[in-house]
Amino acid sequence: MAVDPHKHCPICGTPIPLDELVCSPDCQKVWDQKIAQHKRTRLVLFGVIVVFIIVWAIMMFLK
Repeated sequence: MAVDPHKHCPICGTPIPLDELVCSPDCQKVWDQKIAQHKRTRLVLFGVIVVFIIVWAIMMFLK
């Protein structure tokens, strides 16, 4: 009754071996798009924070 050690594909939930990241090339494409979106989001957030700090610094020094 024991189940072999496995994990599930983060995209579709299909059981996959422990050494695999995703189950198929289609899921790999979706995974790569998600990773790229996360990188873009982090970069935009970092940019917004830097802009706010620069604006704050300018406002403090021009007072």
